[in-house]
Amino acid sequence: MNKKLLQGIRVVDFTWALTGPIATKHLSDLGAEVIKIESRVRLDIQRTGSKFGSFNQHNTGKLAITVNLKNPRGLELIKQLIARSDIVVENFAGGAMEKMGLGYEVLKKLKPDIIMCSSCMQGQTGPFARHPGIGFRLTALSGFNHITGWPDRQPGWIGAYTDFIAPRYIILAIMAALEYRCRTGKGQYLDLSQFEGGVQLMAPLLLDYAVNRWEVNRMGNECPYAAPHNAYRCLGEDRWCAISVFTDEEWKSFCRVIGNPTLFEDPRFATLLARKENEEELDKIVTEWTSSRSAEEVMNAMQAAGVPAGVLQTGEDLMEKDPQLKYRHFFYELEHPEVGKYRTNCGAHFKLSKYEYDLVRAPLLGEHNEYVFKEILGISSAEYDRLVEEGVIY
Repeated sequence: MNKKLLQGIRVVDFTWALTGPIATKHLSDLGAEVIKIESRVRLDIQRTGSKFGSFNQHNTGKLAITVNLKNPRGLELIKQLIARSDIVVENFAGGAMEKMGLGYEVLKKLKPDIIMCSSCMQGQTGPFARHPGIGFRLTALSGFNHITGWPDRQPGWIGAYTDFIAPRYIILAIMAALEYRCRTGKGQYLDLSQFEGGVQLMAPLLLDYAVNRWEVNRMGNECPYAAPHNAYRCLGEDRWCAISVFTDEEWKSFCRVIGNPTLFEDPRFATLLARKENEEELDKIVTEWTSSRSAEEVMNAMQAAGVPAGVLQTGEDLMEKDPQLKYRHFFYELEHPEVGKYRTNCGAHFKLSKYEYDLVRAPLLGEHNEYVFKEILGISSAEYDRLVEEGVIY
């Protein structure tokens, strides 16, 4: 069995925060040697939070070095490392790598077949290319916040949603570039806009506007094509189950499950249009039934009858109770020198029949300085000590 799918591939990782690290984390977990470039002056913002925070989640298996890129010698060392590597990934604001002296035109002279991937807010070209930012802003810019929440309230806040969309496109683009290099021997530059990766998920709403000039607004838990369609209170503290009824057959099954088969022919609810017109009253009937049952009981009964339903799971549910996640070993336990044992959901989220996923803890700050500079770049111990003393390696 091939345990390291990307063995032999070296990645120089300039990324920080979420989008970039999530992408390069998967390359590392697939066997690539990912070397994270960091500074002790300006820490990755994920390192500054809780020790159990997202840095340890999204940087598994990487090597970490600290170097002063503002020092000409430090910049030269990184250029030497890039010349010995296959891929460079960064997610700074547009044009930042050029300012550092590490733009693609420079890198391809160091390594003609280098693959460089830039994933900034809105791409490397255009009037907003140089805008810095973070996923919270992109989530709003992409339109997600506008459609999240209730129509009589302000837009909802769903966090840095685009930070978890863009990595999938980064990985796909890098793998495609690797395949292209295998066929042609040529590298290339990948310019990914996180904004565009988010907007494409709004396609149905954009189509509705393009065809009907209809601007979709917030609608809470409602759906134009289903009723009942909501999260319903269940037995216990803050326990809920989502139920969605789209077809007449599902409606008939739903009525049987709640022990009220005559409700199927009630003129207030006999058709989808009628149910939508009387949705508030319908929700009261559903809640009366669900509130005396556990969320799991409601879900199982509905699913057994072919009605879409699911428990609104908490963190405890996901980590301790979900039988599917347990069966597929979704959560891993890792040992970290600073935090001890901890469980993480930073696995592959897919399984390859020819590959075993090997998960290794995230690195400490500068943990692999000696290995990278001495073993990979061939710096002597005396020179290494001098560079540390001079603040080049720090």
